[in-house]
Amino acid sequence: MSRRVEALQQLAVKYSRHMLNLDDKTIRKFLIARLAALTKKPKAIIEELRVHNGNAIADVVAVHRYAHCYEIKGDADSIHRILRQCKFYNLAFKRITLVTTQRHINNAIKLAPAHWGIMVASDKNGSVAIRYVRRASNNTLYDVKVALLTLWKSELLDVALPFSTGKLDKLNRMQLSDLIVLKLDHETLCESIGNKLVCRSSQTLKFLNM
Repeated sequence: MSRRVEALQQLAVKYSRHMLNLDDKTIRKFLIARLAALTKKPKAIIEELRVHNGNAIADVVAVHRYAHCYEIKGDADSIHRILRQCKFYNLAFKRITLVTTQRHINNAIKLAPAHWGIMVASDKNGSVAIRYVRRASNNTLYDVKVALLTLWKSELLDVALPFSTGKLDKLNRMQLSDLIVLKLDHETLCESIGNKLVCRSSQTLKFLNM
């Protein structure tokens, strides 16, 4: 073996040791750090948020005025899963962004709905750089009634109490959602969902820090 070939092999081994595995866990860590460093920081960043009565679990949700869903697809993940997941995310979130890798980017552009944002994560000197391919746009499929079902019953009760004198505790989550949709305008509803998710996140952090 020539010295040149041996040197190249050693360099390749050295480089591979410093390459990050672009899986969900790694991308998620850097995505959350990126969101937390925004000039207009989210009010809360929530992981593994169940939506549509548990039919889907959003990887990361950043709550600004509204909730923005980030779905992560690492190198080893199946990008085609978004074909099923998008049915639920489209109903539950006003903004949705797919975060994937260069390996999946061509399929991501083909498969992701046009209103979804797309970000690509890449290894950069032992760190992960995340950049936009396109930004999320308004989701016309958003259904505020479905979005309300992201909330727990106790949270729905909190939203409904100010405008109801009935015995709300006897109503189930679906009935509470029906009542709330009749009483509040669209913008107020969207903000109420975001505010309740922020409160939930704050309470969870307090519990973990006890």
